[in-house]
Amino acid sequence: MTSTIFLSLLLALLPCVQSEITLIQPEAETGHPGGSLSLTCKTSGFNLGSSSMYWIRQVPGQGLEWIVYYYSSSSNNYAPAIKDRFTASKDTSNNIFALEMRSVKIDDTAIYYCATHGSYYSPCLSTAKMIFGSGTQLTVEPRQKSIVKPKLSAFYPPKSSSKDAVQAAVCLASDFFPKDISLQLAFGDKPKADVTRPSVLKPDE
Repeated sequence: MTSTIFLSLLLALLPCVQSEITLIQPEAETGHPGGSLSLTCKTSGFNLGSSSMYWIRQVPGQGLEWIVYYYSSSSNNYAPAIKDRFTASKDTSNNIFALEMRSVKIDDTAIYYCATHGSYYSPCLSTAKMIFGSGTQLTVEPRQKSIVKPKLSAFYPPKSSSKDAVQAAVCLASDFFPKDISLQLAFGDKPKADVTRPSVLKPDE
């Protein structure tokens, strides 16, 4: 009787021992502004169809940024920055989780990770720990590597009647290449201010 129970437990736990979740991604991809491309994640060791999947990216010099949660075509969520441009999908016959990217921008340059917790329908393969793929380095650059002028937006503070009030004007530069930039800010007849990065300057600087 004891041997029968032990054998039943061993058979029940065997899939947990034999299965290992793996997420395989290409090492690098290259895109061009306004173009389209696809990132792929080859999965194994769990049921892709019954698993929640994620795309997470890391822009150079920044932390991890969640961009996609995907369970099915009717159950998913996208970060606002990519919602109308990126589409995730599952190819369960080939065990591939994909991210179709349209109208890519230079600012989309990042390392893209696919991730999962495993299948909710298998206690052996479901884990509270997030499992990441090795990551794909995506570089979005101009076709001829020419200079792309930045998009500039200026934000001015409301006028204040107080002479002692501290006010600041903000100049936002985005979507330019290369990433090094030099800006000049002028406030009326005051001397121009040179900065090497987008920043906030007071009117009297």
